Amino acid sequence: MATKKDLSIDFLGVRCENPFFLSSSPVCNNAEQISKALDAGWAGIFYKTVGINGMDECSPRFDILTKETTPWVGFKNMEQISELSLAENVEEIKQLKAKYPTKVIGVSIMGSNEEEWATLAREVTAAGADMLELNFSCPQMTSHAMGSDVGQNPDLVYKYTKVVVDNTHLPVVAKMTPNIGKMEEPALAAARAGAKGISAINTIKSITNIDLDNLTGKPVVNGKSSISGYSGNAVKPVALRFITQLAQCEELEGEQLSGIGGIETWQDAVEFILLGCRNVQVTTSVMQYGYRIVEDMINGLSHFMEERGVDSLDELVGIATKNVIPAEELDRSFQLIPKIDYDKCIGCGRCFISCFDGSHQAIAWDSDTRKPTILEDKCVGCHLCINVCPVTDCITSDKVVFKEGRQNNRTAEDIAQQLVYQ
Repeated sequence: MATKKDLSIDFLGVRCENPFFLSSSPVCNNAEQISKALDAGWAGIFYKTVGINGMDECSPRFDILTKETTPWVGFKNMEQISELSLAENVEEIKQLKAKYPTKVIGVSIMGSNEEEWATLAREVTAAGADMLELNFSCPQMTSHAMGSDVGQNPDLVYKYTKVVVDNTHLPVVAKMTPNIGKMEEPALAAARAGAKGISAINTIKSITNIDLDNLTGKPVVNGKSSISGYSGNAVKPVALRFITQLAQCEELEGEQLSGIGGIETWQDAVEFILLGCRNVQVTTSVMQYGYRIVEDMINGLSHFMEERGVDSLDELVGIATKNVIPAEELDRSFQLIPKIDYDKCIGCGRCFISCFDGSHQAIAWDSDTRKPTILEDKCVGCHLCINVCPVTDCITSDKVVFKEGRQNNRTAEDIAQQLVYQ
């Protein structure tokens, strides 16, 4: 049953009816296409990156990574920025803003020098955009003066951000590349130049598969391929890592975050919000399921808020960030021993094989009954068995065992209470 909650939130001073945006990508090519998305319920978009000239693209340009019966784990994209000229894109943006005055029309731009960045900023601002996103992150550009090569250079990020800020009155978001060790460095450069928001992540440089007949990567373009961007749900852990580091960076306090990377469901979106994002951007989920996936996202987020008594999305933004701590600060004083529900166990042996070959040999196997047994004296509480078991809640967390001399006046119930939602 659908639940209606107020999902509105401010992003960079712009009111958004919900946090769900389309990211700058093939799902935001033109006004006709974007109109369908906005009618479906998306709060806004970041228009596919506008350059001075349209791009000359290859064919084919997509590939996917699969696993077992899962059709789409990750997605490789060799497409560049918009194939339309600046003038054509300006007309499309004007049409969109005239038709949807209450929707948020963000526009991604990318130049190769200061003059191009300035021109793009002025033209797109005049077209009626609500905010600008600076693409410092596309990993498949044919020019090293554009995209992720620029995004890895804080000096260039500062210079080009400053040029744009000086040529627009709109709020500016800098889009970061994950093809870097410390994203905080270019993010700080953008902030010092006047950017008020940071979006992350763009795609990860990749080769998804090798074509064994053509002896090159996929997709194969006339017998050759190239390294290019990887996205989809498989990159979400990387995105969440970078978002957390940005949110925890004291020097970036005050910068608003837009989360990108592997967001396919409302749960994915909530994870980014809990780590500090005020909106989320989506592409690969739309490629698989179409624009109406936003209906599920809106409904799921509404139910989540209703169940927890949350009235405003602002109450959720960033509340999980404080619980992500350095590894040296983790509590290592106890082990959480799992238990097996034999009414649910199907006797597949996955837990035994994984524990024996990949962990601490803490599960015994009865070949006659085809039942595993946890050996508590050997178990270290790593929970590999829980993660490989194919049956939901067949193996679960159970007994808290303190390491010798490490109880420190706590009870097992104290620890167990903290693990209720695991």
